[in-house]
Amino acid sequence: MPQGHPESYYVATARGLVPHPGLRGDEIADVCVVGAGYTGLSAALHLAERGYKVIVLEGERIGWGASGRNGGQLGTTHRKDQQTLEEMFGREWAHRLWALAVDGLATVKGLIAKHKIECDLKPGILHAAWKEKEAPELRAEVEHMTREYGSTTLRYVPADEIHEMVGTERYYGGILDMGGAHLHPLNYCLGLARAAVSKGVRIYENSPAIDITHADPARVKTAKGTVTARHVVLACNAYLGKLEPRIAGRIMPVNNFILATEPLGEARARSLIRDDVGVQDTKFVIDYYRLTADHRLLFGGGENYSGRLPRDLAAFVRKPMLRVFPQLKDVQVDYAWSGTLAITMPRIPDFGRLAPNIVYAQGYSGQGINIATLAGKLIAEAVAGQAERFDCMADIKVPNFPGGTLLRYPGLLAGVLWYTLKDRLP
Repeated sequence: MPQGHPESYYVATARGLVPHPGLRGDEIADVCVVGAGYTGLSAALHLAERGYKVIVLEGERIGWGASGRNGGQLGTTHRKDQQTLEEMFGREWAHRLWALAVDGLATVKGLIAKHKIECDLKPGILHAAWKEKEAPELRAEVEHMTREYGSTTLRYVPADEIHEMVGTERYYGGILDMGGAHLHPLNYCLGLARAAVSKGVRIYENSPAIDITHADPARVKTAKGTVTARHVVLACNAYLGKLEPRIAGRIMPVNNFILATEPLGEARARSLIRDDVGVQDTKFVIDYYRLTADHRLLFGGGENYSGRLPRDLAAFVRKPMLRVFPQLKDVQVDYAWSGTLAITMPRIPDFGRLAPNIVYAQGYSGQGINIATLAGKLIAEAVAGQAERFDCMADIKVPNFPGGTLLRYPGLLAGVLWYTLKDRLP
C-alpha cells in the first residue's frame, strides 16, 4: 500500500496512484491551490485550461481525504431538496441553485469523458423511503420537480416495485434518478490529477500549508518552502484545521464509515440491487450502498463526531448492513474504512472570499462529488473575473456553529441523538 493512504477497497483497486514530490524551496505561480481533493483539482484543471500557472499543495496524498474515501454516489441535487431551498431562499434563487447542481453533474460526467478517466461510472441513484409516511413526500417531490423544473430523469417508485429492485423489505417507495450515477471516487480523483498535470499543473504532496500571508501577491508557507501567487484557493474542507480560523467554525468534521464485502458473484450481487444503481435512504444518519465492478456490496452506515473511531469498523458498519440485508450474515467483510467530511449548519455549501485574491469553498454536507467539482469550476471563473455564478453561492451566508470550533461538538451531538432516535421510531 502506498505510504500515506489508509487501507480501503478504493486504494486496493486504484489506477495510477503514483507519488508526487514535496515542495522544496520557493516557487512562484499565478494561483496556489491548497488541497488536492475534488475542489482543488477541479479548480487547478479549469484554471490551467484558462492559461493560468497553477501549483497545488497537498498535506498528504492526492485523494487522501473524503475525495478518495466516500461512497461514490453522484446525485443531481444539493443536500437540500428544491422545495426546501425555495422556502429558504425564494423560488428564483432556488432555480439558480438547481441550474448549478445540474451543471455540477454534467461537469463531472464531461470531465470523465473528456479525459478518459476510468472510474467505473454507472447510471442511477435510488432514494428510498425508510418510513411509510415519507413515501408520499417523495412522490410529491417528483411531481414538483417535473412541474416546476422540467425534470425528466426522476421517477417515483412505489413500494411493490422497490421491493423488486432492492432485495429488502425495508422501504416503502422511492425516487429513481437516472440522471445521477455512482463511481469509484479515488480513481475519479486520480484522473482529475492526471488531467491537471497534463495541462501543466504542478502538484506537491506531503506539503501541508502552515501559514498564508494575506497580501498581493500572497505567500503560502509550508515546512520546507513557499509559494508566492497572485491568487490563493483554499480547498481543504474537513481538513482545514487551524489554517484559517475565520471559516473553521462554519464547518463540522464528521466521520463516516464504509465496508466492502467479499466478491458475491454477479447473480447474488444483482439479487441485492437488481439494476446496479446506487441506493441511499431517507434517515438522518443515512445508509448508502452500491455494487462495485467486481460484484462486492459497498455499504456505508453510521457516523460520529469526534476524533475517536470505533475499534472494529467492520463490525460497526455490519450492523446497519444486516438491518437492510439480513441474508448477508454469512458474508465476509474484506475492507472497512473511515473518512471525514464537512457539514454546515444549514447543509448548504460555504463559498466565499477572505480577501480579493483568496477564495474558498467547503462544507458540501455529503454531496461532495458533484458540488465540489462544480466549486472548482466556479472558483476558476471567479479568479478569471467571471464571478456571477460563484457569487450566487457566496451570497448565501453560512453561519458558524454555536460556540465555534470549541463547542460545536456538544451542540451537534445533542441534535444528532434526537434525530437518530427518530430514525428508529416507526
